Amino acid sequence: MSNFLDKKLVSLKPYVPGLQPKRIDGLVKLNTNESPFPPSPLVLDAVSKGVNDLNLYSDDKCTRAVSAIAAFHGLSTDNVFLSNGSDETLAFIFHGLCQNGAAFADITYGFFKVYSSMFGVKETIVPLNDNYKINIDDYKDIKSTVFIANPNALTGILLPLIEIEKLIQQDLNRLVIVDEAYIDFGGESAVELIDKYKNLIVVQTFSKSRSLAGGRIGFAIADKELIADLNTLKYSFNPYNVNSLSILAAEAAMSDKPYFEECRKTIIENRNYLTNELRSQGFIVLESSANFIFAGQNNKIKAVDYYSELRKNNILVRYFTERRTADFVRITIGTMEQMQRLTSITENILKEHIK
Repeated sequence: MSNFLDKKLVSLKPYVPGLQPKRIDGLVKLNTNESPFPPSPLVLDAVSKGVNDLNLYSDDKCTRAVSAIAAFHGLSTDNVFLSNGSDETLAFIFHGLCQNGAAFADITYGFFKVYSSMFGVKETIVPLNDNYKINIDDYKDIKSTVFIANPNALTGILLPLIEIEKLIQQDLNRLVIVDEAYIDFGGESAVELIDKYKNLIVVQTFSKSRSLAGGRIGFAIADKELIADLNTLKYSFNPYNVNSLSILAAEAAMSDKPYFEECRKTIIENRNYLTNELRSQGFIVLESSANFIFAGQNNKIKAVDYYSELRKNNILVRYFTERRTADFVRITIGTMEQMQRLTSITENILKEHIK
């Protein structure tokens, strides 16, 4: 750390991404919730045709992508904001729309805490209950902007739409942010509430269900006045925040609904398979509506040892050391071949561990 870093940022603890190793033959990478499937063929075609325009700045209004997202959801383009990954949208919200502070769960997306620290936003941490679920009554007297990851970013547990609506209704003068990075793998999106409530922002990403993690494309859907606020923040920071190829990729991905549905369906089927297999081997697995599972400690092996043994066998998963998560590993859902390999190696690990 240099002497030039602003003193108010000295204690900042940055977000720690999952390992991103170089491609290694035989490595099963199940640690960062990416899609195991390539982008839609329509995306590949659109991007290949767009490379000749890279000498020009991208469209600052992101017109083609914004129009495709609006059409998909049956909304006006005034209700859509495109960003350089959903993290950028969240950063803008923490920076400009949290004048009364921010409230979020103790176990949730790690960037919430990072952004509150980075932008000097007073935070209120609301613990999940003993079943690792959100109790919306815990938020009823909070005036801060509320951030809900749904399904939750570590547990995969879904808060039903009726509960989201009750949360919004608690205080119509309080802003509610619903981060739906994983909503396409189970549950109803809060997007359908946009026309009813002016205090709601829904944040989504192309990184998971649209197979475009490397494209860095996120978006927000909200009342047009909130979208105008986000655009004010964007144009005060970086007018060309999304590159030309990502705009084309987003448009194409939104238009290929059959490919999207096929990938989504397969992930859900593979998640159900892995959940049942690990439970049969003695693991506690929380009920997930995401493209990952949170597998709890088996009585034959501790979570940290399971994580280490999988890594020795060229399988990467995530392990979080905090007190309430230390008995779990998070496993991204991959192809059926990857899931079968994981369960087979897990069986061998358990046999070896009890010798």
